Amino acid sequence: MNSKQFKNLEEQIEILKFKGLKISDEEYAKRILLRENYFFLNGYRHIFMDGDSDKRYIENATFEELYSLFLFDRTLRNILFKNLLIIENNLKSITSYQLSKKYGYREKDYLKEKNFTSNPERRKQVNDLISKMKRQVRTNGGQHSATMHYINNYGYIPLWIMVKVLSFGIVSEMYSILKEEDQKEISKVYGVSVENMILYLPILANYRNLCAHEDILYENRTQKSIDDNLYHQVLNIEKDEEGEYKYGKNDLFALLIIMRQVLQYEEFQNMMLEIERAVEHLAYNLNSINVEVVLEKMGFPHNWMDLARIEGNDYVDE
Repeated sequence: MNSKQFKNLEEQIEILKFKGLKISDEEYAKRILLRENYFFLNGYRHIFMDGDSDKRYIENATFEELYSLFLFDRTLRNILFKNLLIIENNLKSITSYQLSKKYGYREKDYLKEKNFTSNPERRKQVNDLISKMKRQVRTNGGQHSATMHYINNYGYIPLWIMVKVLSFGIVSEMYSILKEEDQKEISKVYGVSVENMILYLPILANYRNLCAHEDILYENRTQKSIDDNLYHQVLNIEKDEEGEYKYGKNDLFALLIIMRQVLQYEEFQNMMLEIERAVEHLAYNLNSINVEVVLEKMGFPHNWMDLARIEGNDYVDE
């Protein structure tokens, strides 16, 4: 098996030029490649490649455009990440409030198997999750002053403190195995059905991790699609030949539809305005392709900003 050989900055520049990318300022390009990593920057090349060969850049594609898309994706990740952290914090607060109110505030009270689903097929998952929660506390508890304060002064950690050291993924999984009445109480706060909450939370957690680790975001697709909902109808999303919605199912626009339902309206509106400004900035820096090509990759319909203009809770789950 052939191995990849190290290429210095000059060689990296030559590879890009050989593939047809226009580089007007090689010293500038070298500085960017050194700072940002050729491999990561190269991950954004596909949208600028000739569709017939996928080996050469389209005519007039420039290094500056490639870097602009890279920076746009970083901006997009930062915008979404800070709002996903809001959602994560809200979920932890609402969940800990509901469970503490009902089951008590000591670990020996709220981490009992009987507090979760009684479905025998999920008993192993319940016990595994309780073990994972305890393990995360042992691993991460010492890094947070609040958890250490309760351990040292009271000998226990209330759930509203414990959630600080639990990952979004753990809290998401915990929701999926709660008793149905507890799931309903939590989902009622969002105006979202239990079924959709179970579907939405892993998607939100996965995007949170994707943003945190600087993976390519704009063209990401999720394994599971969200259900058709009234947002698709109100926005009159285009359908394909099979009658399925073309946008807002397993793409980035689907994430926005989820976030529209779980963020406060003003928070969501501010986020969308930030995304709009980022798209406008990218459009200004693109020449060889139109920004609509990028929006298509993101799964954004032509009227994507209308999602921010739908006020109130008229379009959430019945």
